[in-house]
Amino acid sequence: MSFDISEPPPLLTANLPGIGGRIKAQVEDFEVEEIPAYEPCGSGDHLFLWIEKRGMGAEYFTRQVGRRLSIPNGEIGMAGLKDRHAVTRQWISVPASAEEHVGQLEGDGIHVLKISRHTNKLKSGHLHGNRFRILVREPDAASAERLPPILDRLRAEGLPNYYGSQRFGRNGETATLGMEMLTGAKPGVRNSFLRKLALSAAQSILFNSYLGRRLTGGLMRRVLPGDVMCKWPAGGMFVATDTSTEQARFDARETVHAGPMFGRKTFAAGGEAAAREEIVLSGAGLTASSFNGFGKLLQGTRRHNLVYCDDLAAQFESDGVRLAFSLPAGSYATVLLSEIMKSELAGDDAANTLE
Repeated sequence: MSFDISEPPPLLTANLPGIGGRIKAQVEDFEVEEIPAYEPCGSGDHLFLWIEKRGMGAEYFTRQVGRRLSIPNGEIGMAGLKDRHAVTRQWISVPASAEEHVGQLEGDGIHVLKISRHTNKLKSGHLHGNRFRILVREPDAASAERLPPILDRLRAEGLPNYYGSQRFGRNGETATLGMEMLTGAKPGVRNSFLRKLALSAAQSILFNSYLGRRLTGGLMRRVLPGDVMCKWPAGGMFVATDTSTEQARFDARETVHAGPMFGRKTFAAGGEAAAREEIVLSGAGLTASSFNGFGKLLQGTRRHNLVYCDDLAAQFESDGVRLAFSLPAGSYATVLLSEIMKSELAGDDAANTLE
């Protein structure tokens, strides 16, 4: 797999025909509900609001909450961003002093479902994942035969944990800028937000390149000497030395191998795994030193190479196929939809948090 920002990553189910169809024809076709990392305890200085919003982007939603509650936007806490073309449900936190104005949130796409309190402000990343219910309209006439083997393979082997294309900006422009910064072709970007976004997109496209190479090499279900492993679904990292032992743990879904989000302090792989990661860098015209000089923006980390979606289910309705599934925080529904539909997707799935 050559390094090409515009090239979509290879699919796990590439040899299985998709069901086609289209998504997000109506706001109600795409439902997202957060799986919080914790429930509010019921007391404290922060008001927690379980909100349903409809057809509203994250930035506009934040401004509306601030305006209606008469509080600065910076005092609003959210665990994650949510899709604009959707019905979404999530916790937000605001100062307890805003409680008397909560009634002003109601209406024009915002509905308060539940109110509680907690001891701390809700922060980005404070969630386990998201539950999705997505209607695929106008699927192929053969979808009843095509869909079961796709779902069976995804449930059995896991979903490649690619970043969705929306991570990279329109036509990959954000990722391209980030790569130009890493190679030195564009040494300076003054806008700090754009700088952070572009470098994060570059890390993500490099991860996708690494993962695509692993998939096409038939290595998604294999533990390689020197692989960085993580406990599943969450836990510390370690390097695989006894591959037979680690393969058994991987097969039992006790662990999962993790790919590189390249940076200055990325947890190092060893042996064959490290050599394969080096090939990704060299193929992109980069070296380990390319990530120096960007301060804390490119610390580096690891990302699970695959995620399991055991609750993946589908139901045929009069308007199409309704898919239901859960994904960990940071994983993309559009990646799963690409495996199932194998057609161009529209939308702005907002699991687009910065690394």
